[in-house]
Amino acid sequence: MDFRVDLNIFRGPLDLLLYLVRKHEVEIVDIPISMITDQYLEHLAVLEQLDVGAVGDFLAVAALLIEIKSQQVLPRCDEVEDELEDPRQELVRRLLEYKSYRDAASILEERSRVWQEHY
Repeated sequence: MDFRVDLNIFRGPLDLLLYLVRKHEVEIVDIPISMITDQYLEHLAVLEQLDVGAVGDFLAVAALLIEIKSQQVLPRCDEVEDELEDPRQELVRRLLEYKSYRDAASILEERSRVWQEHY
């Protein structure tokens, strides 16, 4: 009998969200909210079992994803739709900003490793 544990440790809620977007190989601006929200909630259930105290930020992003998902599902009037901006835009902006910081951190970490090997 095979027993396999695959546990990814995420540094924060945006790290988990970015992982799910990359896993499905979609553009950040074209996030399939329904599918990503469901998988995010599955990961959240695992995190709650590990440490309930550390899940607060993850819950906040999950609530945002559910809000966006519900807005996409509910019928809209044309007049109201013009007034409301797409709530995904703020999420996309935050994800892109997080990705740029994470990429910069990776570059600095690699430079640090090279510098340590040099000396």
